Amino acid sequence: MTPHVLTREQARRIIVRAELLDAQRPGDVVEVAEQIMQIKIDPTAVVAPSEQTIPWSRIGWSYEPGQLKKAVEDDRVLFEYYGAFRPASLLPAMRQKMEHAALRSGTQTWLDANERFRRDVLARLGAEGPLFSADIPDTSQVSRASDGWSGSNQVPAMLEVLAYRGEVAIVGRRGRQRCWDLAERVYPAETSPLTLDEATAEIEQRSLQAAGLAQPHYHWSGVGKQTGEPAAVEGSSMKFRVDPAALAALDEPDPGGRVALLNPYDRMLFDRTRLVEVFEFTFVLEQFKPKSQRVFGYFAHPILCGDRFIGMLDAEVDRPRETLRVNAIHELTPWEPDEHELVRAEIGELADWLGVEVSGLD
Repeated sequence: MTPHVLTREQARRIIVRAELLDAQRPGDVVEVAEQIMQIKIDPTAVVAPSEQTIPWSRIGWSYEPGQLKKAVEDDRVLFEYYGAFRPASLLPAMRQKMEHAALRSGTQTWLDANERFRRDVLARLGAEGPLFSADIPDTSQVSRASDGWSGSNQVPAMLEVLAYRGEVAIVGRRGRQRCWDLAERVYPAETSPLTLDEATAEIEQRSLQAAGLAQPHYHWSGVGKQTGEPAAVEGSSMKFRVDPAALAALDEPDPGGRVALLNPYDRMLFDRTRLVEVFEFTFVLEQFKPKSQRVFGYFAHPILCGDRFIGMLDAEVDRPRETLRVNAIHELTPWEPDEHELVRAEIGELADWLGVEVSGLD
């Protein structure tokens, strides 16, 4: 099939719409998760944790943090897996992928050496679950080398591996502590299980729907080489796959754009190469850089205006003073007066949502 040739403007519009960042806002957090497939979980809360700012940047003022907890723990329409909240509609396909998940050789060796430990963990959850990791004894035979992030207790590592393989699941959280149970008691019973090929095809299709336009088999996209239709973007040598529905929607009325302040862990930013090739925007997360090497700030939020990245917001919440302190607003190119007004308004909306005042804008 001859690739569709898109202008950069068309490619940007497809991506922005797919990421729910155009003027037509979604209604709730479930709608967000259904479309973008995953809401990243991360404890960094310079402004607010990613699992809260990602829905807010799409829904706006009507989003309340409690909506996410309710959707996950009460309504069970979202579930937590591998560092993100995902829609329950993905479970049939993902459970097939979990069952066939391959582990790294070192992890598989560690798991094989701790078979008795694995059985102990499953038995404890079966008899007493749901439980926090601190409630489960460490009966490991072999310890993993420290990665600098985890301690010597092997229970969290075992739970992570078993969750990745679909044997245990997270039922909820108390703050940042995860509560675990057997997957069979958390995930609904499969009435019509998919084959592995069917599951792979569904996940690849949903991934393309979430991205709109993506590189095939790119690590962050999850899109297959035959998913959707081939596409090229003027001025880029990259090969893309495009969602046919998103392509057809280019002929529909354009709801227009708006300003969005994006958490650095937003999936819109995952594919750095796509950002450069389509948006002509280079994004570098400076969180792990020495202070002297930072250009925009420790956890600066990219500013999307319509279909262009126009700046970076360096801001942080000062809870004792109940303020959102704006350290700097970096303009990537000189702004028009209306862009200044729109960005200031969105920062004000963010502060209102956080329940604090704004400082540093004057």
